[in-house]
Amino acid sequence: QLQLVESGGGLVQSGGSLRLSCAASGFPSNYYNIGWFRQAPGKEREGVSCMASSDGSTYYADSVKGRFTISRDNAKNTAYLQMNSLKPEDTAVYYCTAALLPYTIQDMCVRTRTNYWGQGTQVTVSS
Repeated sequence: QLQLVESGGGLVQSGGSLRLSCAASGFPSNYYNIGWFRQAPGKEREGVSCMASSDGSTYYADSVKGRFTISRDNAKNTAYLQMNSLKPEDTAVYYCTAALLPYTIQDMCVRTRTNYWGQGTQVTVSS
């Protein structure tokens, strides 16, 4: 069983930055791809960014391209989502997710095919 614990959410003003962290345990890092989803009130959960364990390739939703950066530290089994130039529409609960191989990052972020979820962390961007 893979366990994911997010941290780093909070309240920030529009234009500000936050970095989310996701600490994973239970599987070696090369067994799974990692990603971030978000869910705003009244909206469906959407894939924000995903990263492949094999080659570090990434996927970003159009709404966050150029502002968000996903990364992972395999030695620490931790993934990050650096969020810059935040906008009020980025307000949501952000979830870390992990998909065991052979799921691809497109499977994860586009088709929401994944295996494990964290508990979520709230990000609120004030205008």
